[in-house]
Amino acid sequence: MLSDIIIQKIRQEGPVPFRDFMEMALYYPESGYYTSLPEKIGSAGDFYTSSNLTAAFGAMIGRQLEQMWSLMGKGPFAIVEYGAGTGQFCQDILNYCRHHADFYDELHYHIIEKSPSLQEKQKRHLPDKVSWHASLSEIGPVTGCVLSNELIDNFSIHQVVMEEELMEVYVDHSNNDFKELLAPAGQALKDYLTALKVDLPKGFRTEVNLEAIEWIKEIAASLQRGYVITIDYGYPSAALYSGSRSNGTLVCYNNHSINDNPYRHIGRQDITSHVNFSALCHWGLMNGLVCCGLRNQAQFLLALGIKNYFREMDEPGRDVVEMAKREAQLTHLLLIDMGMKYKVLIQSKGRLSKDLMGLTL
Repeated sequence: MLSDIIIQKIRQEGPVPFRDFMEMALYYPESGYYTSLPEKIGSAGDFYTSSNLTAAFGAMIGRQLEQMWSLMGKGPFAIVEYGAGTGQFCQDILNYCRHHADFYDELHYHIIEKSPSLQEKQKRHLPDKVSWHASLSEIGPVTGCVLSNELIDNFSIHQVVMEEELMEVYVDHSNNDFKELLAPAGQALKDYLTALKVDLPKGFRTEVNLEAIEWIKEIAASLQRGYVITIDYGYPSAALYSGSRSNGTLVCYNNHSINDNPYRHIGRQDITSHVNFSALCHWGLMNGLVCCGLRNQAQFLLALGIKNYFREMDEPGRDVVEMAKREAQLTHLLLIDMGMKYKVLIQSKGRLSKDLMGLTL
């Protein structure tokens, strides 16, 4: 069992940073949550994503991508998606684009997926327009858009607690149980908070996502000209480090239920934390990415016309009452429930227009 593997590592090497524990729990080969075979997304899994609820979500992203292509002067356009899950999001985007032939003919879709089981699932139903890669560096210089949907919340994070000085959370094991202990935080964690001008009060516990910094730097280096769309749940620094979140934002998902204990169901539950959008903007700008805007998902989808699109999806002959109920359900989920929780950040490189449809509300 994965828990035994982690326990053995602790016995051999001593307590490990929480970041290392989380990395093993989620990504240990063949045993981690995202590297094992069972279904993760949908009714048979542990959680839903917006793209699993309706094809309209992918269609709205396709509409935004098409406008980006037009603003860039048209021509060859690469879409790069990190962590494509079941592949449904990609399929819905391409289905929309297929009805806009000039755009569809110019695009190529790249997926960066490190889960072998998910990659095999994607390959079974996605078209020839799609290619798979282990990293962004395999693709080479990108002109187009780099896209992620609920990716960064699963990056392995460091947990810190402010005492007399900044302390990092480590994971130990004794008396048949995992236990946490604190040790002075390294300079990289201190520098992260300093760069964002964050001054934590004593007793405040939170997360530091150093992997997100390296991720946005890698994108900035590879993107020659184009946009970055990041969809996830999280906040700017001012909200993320407010008093109401003094215990951090770490949550776990198992069989559509939520808990805050990462030391149970190891390898069988998702572990997530909220994204710091201020950090993505800060280190993006430091590496040449300009922030175009941050909106919640409801504002973004409404600006792109999702309500009219719902009506266009109505099938002739179907019961009008049933269609209205379905539209009301999707509206609640996408625009109220997930709509207020999720944010959409758009960044650009190459002196491009910020007048994007999705940012007009």
